[in-house]
Formats: sequence, structure tokens, C-alpha cells
Amino acid sequence: MGVGGNVGDVKRRFRHLVFALKRASRVDIVKSSIILKNPPFGYENQDDFYNTALEIKTSMNADRFLSFLLHLEKRFGRKRSFVNAPRTLDLDIIFFDARLINTKRLNVPHPHWSERESVVIPLSYM
Repeated sequence: MGVGGNVGDVKRRFRHLVFALKRASRVDIVKSSIILKNPPFGYENQDDFYNTALEIKTSMNADRFLSFLLHLEKRFGRKRSFVNAPRTLDLDIIFFDARLINTKRLNVPHPHWSERESVVIPLSYM
């Protein structure tokens, strides 16, 4: 799972996210990565991002897990104003087991993950 954000105290929010994930009954954190600070892409007139990666074990199916992550984003103040907008928290399913998923709602592996240092570097530290 990819984790990112660039609004407010992002590192503190990441700690709170880990606490929330540890409290979730159907989620276990297996591994976590370093936190990387990197420049934004797409919409560049915003603060740098902090990104990390978490390996999660869950009994949820991929669609339910996506709903769970979207709920967490909202709980942590995520507003979706425009594509690549600044955000308090961005949670992405990068991989889900070794499955390929292509639905209207979810694409796994995450599109273009291998082209983004914000994903590749944290994954290399797991």
C-alpha cells in the first residue's frame, strides 16, 4: 500500500494512520518502509510530499479494502478538489497479492507505480 500526503503535519498523520490500522480488526501491518520527501508531480504548485509504503495483510477482498482506505482518507481530512491536488492523506493499493484487477473502481497493480520514485524507493526499503 502506498501512503502519501503534503498538507499539515504529515509525519504525525502517518503515525496516527498506523495506530488506526493496528486497531482495525481485519488488517495487520506486516512491514513498513522509510518515509521519503519528494516533489509533487502533475500539479506542481504545492508543497513537497511525504511518501511511504506499508505491506498489509487483510481478510478483506480488494474492493472492500479500497472502501476501507477511502473511508480512512476521509476520516483524516482528505478533500478531492481536483486531480493531483494537495492532500492530507493519499492511500493507494499498489499490489493485492499477485492479482491483476481492472475494474471501473480499481486497477491493480496501481497504474504507473514503477515510474514513480515516491513508490519505487519506499518499496525498495521493505
